[in-house]
Amino acid sequence: MFEKEFEIFWADQVRNASGQRLEMLQRDLTGTKILLKGALLPVLGTLEGLVLEYEMTSLSGAKIYGDVFHPMLRTVFEDDSFVTHAEKITRDRFSFERARARSVAILGYTYFPYSRDELEKKPNFCQRNLYELIGRMGSMEGVELLQLPVYEREVLRCSLLNSEPFRLSDVCTWIQLKSETCRKVLRDLEAKGLVYPIGRGTIRSHKFMITEKAISLLHRIR
Repeated sequence: MFEKEFEIFWADQVRNASGQRLEMLQRDLTGTKILLKGALLPVLGTLEGLVLEYEMTSLSGAKIYGDVFHPMLRTVFEDDSFVTHAEKITRDRFSFERARARSVAILGYTYFPYSRDELEKKPNFCQRNLYELIGRMGSMEGVELLQLPVYEREVLRCSLLNSEPFRLSDVCTWIQLKSETCRKVLRDLEAKGLVYPIGRGTIRSHKFMITEKAISLLHRIR
């Protein structure tokens, strides 16, 4: 059952990947499968929404990749084998891994690694850790979030998944409405302190970013 679900999930990830991320997806993903099967799937109940080999830019400007990324939790999950991450690691590699973890933190993500031994020998313990993480982040169905109109919630959700500045044209694509209506949605979100404009000019040329207040609302996941 898991193997079939993973194959469908993996094929969808490959279909939407390119460049180095595509190469990463075509390597041996045994550890990632153990991570998904042992900890993530039993807790989340689905693989939908997860991102394999999530691409990020490190502090040095190099591309780095997380085994599994959960956009709504803004968390990077990793399977760390003792052999490849400790026993046979070089000093340079050790320093790189520490810098990589710092880069993930500075990008605003939670870094949540599991050891291979934990995943294989103590899966229930790994699952409890994840339940605790989600519990501390609270419920997504908070009153303040539910009070937002559905189009505003969708813009926030898409902007969080996008993780980059977005334009009015992006909003039109996300919620499938005309420009004037989307401008009003953006004005309302800005007035509520949930998005902010980047750069100068009129709203027609601005880029926007989601605010920390909005991110905290979207982090409230049950």
